[in-house]
Amino acid sequence: MNPNPTVWHRLDRALARVRPYRQPISMLIDALVVAAAWNATYLFRLGFERWISARPAYDLWVMLGVVATYLVVFALARIPRGMWRFSGFKEVTRLTVACLAAGALCTVVILMAQLSQVPRALLALHPFVVLIGLCMVRVAYRMVYEHTRAKITGSDAEVRRAIVMGAGAAAERLLASIHQQGWIVLGLLDDDPAKRGARIGGVPVLGNLADVARPEIHAGATHVVVALPGATAAQRRNAIEKAAATGLPVLTVPSMSELLDGSARIERVRSIEPEDLLGREPVRLDEAGIAEMISGKVVLITGAGGSIGSELCRQVARYGPARIVLYELSEFALYQIDEQLAELHPKLPRVALIGDVKNLAHLRDTFTAQRPQVIFHAAAFKHVPLMEEHNAWAALQNNTLGTWNVASTAAQTGAQRVVLISTDKAVNPGNVMGASKRAAEMVLSQLATQGLATQFAAVRFGNVLGSSGSVIPKFKAQIAKGGPITVTHPDMTRYFMTIPEAVRLVLQAAALAQSGQVYVLDMGEPVKIVQLARDLIRLSGHREDEIGIVYSGMRPGEKLFEELLADADQTLASRHPRLRIAQLREHADGEWLARLLEWFNDAQQPGNPEQLRRKLHELVQEYRPR
Repeated sequence: MNPNPTVWHRLDRALARVRPYRQPISMLIDALVVAAAWNATYLFRLGFERWISARPAYDLWVMLGVVATYLVVFALARIPRGMWRFSGFKEVTRLTVACLAAGALCTVVILMAQLSQVPRALLALHPFVVLIGLCMVRVAYRMVYEHTRAKITGSDAEVRRAIVMGAGAAAERLLASIHQQGWIVLGLLDDDPAKRGARIGGVPVLGNLADVARPEIHAGATHVVVALPGATAAQRRNAIEKAAATGLPVLTVPSMSELLDGSARIERVRSIEPEDLLGREPVRLDEAGIAEMISGKVVLITGAGGSIGSELCRQVARYGPARIVLYELSEFALYQIDEQLAELHPKLPRVALIGDVKNLAHLRDTFTAQRPQVIFHAAAFKHVPLMEEHNAWAALQNNTLGTWNVASTAAQTGAQRVVLISTDKAVNPGNVMGASKRAAEMVLSQLATQGLATQFAAVRFGNVLGSSGSVIPKFKAQIAKGGPITVTHPDMTRYFMTIPEAVRLVLQAAALAQSGQVYVLDMGEPVKIVQLARDLIRLSGHREDEIGIVYSGMRPGEKLFEELLADADQTLASRHPRLRIAQLREHADGEWLARLLEWFNDAQQPGNPEQLRRKLHELVQEYRPR
């Protein structure tokens, strides 16, 4: 298909440019219709021979007075505010009332002024001719608009009009295909002075990036698209902030990292995600070290269909493992990641297994059959309030006992390395979920002291943006429903990291780790949850007074802020600047592990959550139930 815009694209672009001046243009057209109707009524009443010669000398002034009267009545009735492309029965009703009122007022004034040479039939017919003319103009506009929309989008969907921030190679590639997706690009913005006034793909460069805030620039647009994939994270964030100030929905092209890993295409615009606002530069990795750990090895990933697990699968696959084993309890999640890997890496040998880390017998059969050399243990229950009361025992069995099952089986089958995905909630845990993950870390640290050939390590990080159960999908769903957004507390803060960024650091930590170490990721600065909610509202094209934010109160087990290290802990530098090694104050010995396993081997679930929390505190003394 021809990538150049068609005549319909140009027509819609022209209409969009004049749309901000809709009201004065509407008044002008309506004035012309009233004047044309005045002359048409004379023609109908007097015929071709006399419709000019038989008029009184003062007729021009009378016509101007009639036009002014109609415009005043139309303004009072808010006729110019009507949107012609949505004209329907209600609009015709308002026009009928306004025309009859204006016609009656004109008739009274002309009769009182004793302008007897103005035909009475003219005064009676003129309002109806005006009404017909106004309706015809609006119907004609709507027909042109809908035909244009159908030609552009191929359906009755609304035409989307964009101002594109960026006029480089990415914008040029975007323009080559975006018209076929039902978009109209009104103009480009770029800070390069050499591009000012130029045309790219037939679209003018209107100014610099800061000009997006000018009403005359974004007038008529429905969206702002940020097309700066090669810019630094800080530059992209600055551009997004400028775009959000317009009050329009903001979209972006994929970032350079998304383009490089093949997960997106430049012409596929997407919504702004919170990770676009973090402003951190991409993580630089020791690619050779990671490749040495993974390439040619059998890699098994538990929780392979989860948010972290699926990203681990995608990134591990890039390093050429001999085989990747997907171990997942959810059939649908397993199907999804297996299909995705088949598409992205069709030659990579894969084994997709439905399995539960609490099932020790199945784990042993799997490890014996597959002989994994590197295991990433991402299977976990992680929703804090859900795990606090009725599901506390399930959290301990899955998060702690599941870790023991995976780690001990890996050691028995000769695996080289086991890496646990841990959490900042394991630091001074105030909830069952965090305590269960801290106990899982302690299980690995105890195994690391037994002189086994297998190396055991844990990687601890905070919240990842967009993971299942996180606040981001919840906030987006609430905005889609019209609000309000629920935030637990105005001062609540969390550390945030993108899923790909977190997983890259997990791989780096796995390549560096020695047995028994717990790595802590540099999560940057903590983010206020309420500010995150406000950013999402703005970027969706809404105002806070439209969506609203309500505070629901803290839930059981929640903290106002999370810690990556316990107060008494210290960290050591690692060979990567974004990774630190935690020096933990509480360690496990053989007696501790025996007591833990004895507890789990008890067939009976603890009688109540309070009893469970007391027992858990005995085993994890850092745990302080809230």
